[in-house]
Amino acid sequence: MTGDTAAARRAWRRLEPLHGMIYFVPEAAARYANLGLTGMSGYFASRGAAFGRASADLVIATFYNFCPDLVRRSLPAAWDVVTPEQMLEARLEAADEALRRAGIHELPHLAETLDLARRAATAACDHPQGRPLFAAHAALPWPDDPLQQLWHAQTLLREFRGDGHVATLLAEGLTGLEALVLHAAGGEVPVAFLKISRAWPEEAWTAAEAGLHARGLLEGGALSAAGQALRRHLEDRTDTLAMAAYGALGEDGCERLAELARPFGRRVVDAGLLSLG
Repeated sequence: MTGDTAAARRAWRRLEPLHGMIYFVPEAAARYANLGLTGMSGYFASRGAAFGRASADLVIATFYNFCPDLVRRSLPAAWDVVTPEQMLEARLEAADEALRRAGIHELPHLAETLDLARRAATAACDHPQGRPLFAAHAALPWPDDPLQQLWHAQTLLREFRGDGHVATLLAEGLTGLEALVLHAAGGEVPVAFLKISRAWPEEAWTAAEAGLHARGLLEGGALSAAGQALRRHLEDRTDTLAMAAYGALGEDGCERLAELARPFGRRVVDAGLLSLG
């Protein structure tokens, strides 16, 4: 594994909107609703479909930070309405439709961006151990269309990095809820959004805050110096674990992917594909 973790993080972060938009765009909600699933049921079933008929416990374990009761309201009941294959097809079609609406397919350097992202994703496939959500998606066939291939490549890279992040949280003794509270205290994502989307009861959130205060990681509603240091460590360790993928590009390849990815990610943002509503 060679390369610079900072360059690799830039490459991932700048291209990540191409994957992340699938959780917000109306194209996805509409296609899931046409199959009979709405709200969080569509989310859990679409992302979990790579596992097949995923149980609630499997999704709770691998998605990590959602309230278990929220997941159990959706699974396994969703599989009485749709098949995993239907959800995978709907998800890919929604991604394609949304990205074309934003004009991603018209941007220059699509082929080169795809080549670099696919090389990194393919390298990741040599390291599935301990990364169940990634491994499930890596077993899916590659689409034929270049735009869909780019979305699939970034999906693999996102889940590869995400599984490494979960491993790091576990190693540091942080539950999914505690990780959410620390994330919220960092100020990068609105607290209200995290509370609503993950559906933890207020008393559970408050108890997690108290525990993190007792560990010296929070001061008031913000990260303490120790909390800030822990957050940096979590991200740095996650970056290091992700180098099994990005190291295949070398530092120059990561820098090039980061450069190429900027207009792709920016187009997604400017088109409103990451809008919360």
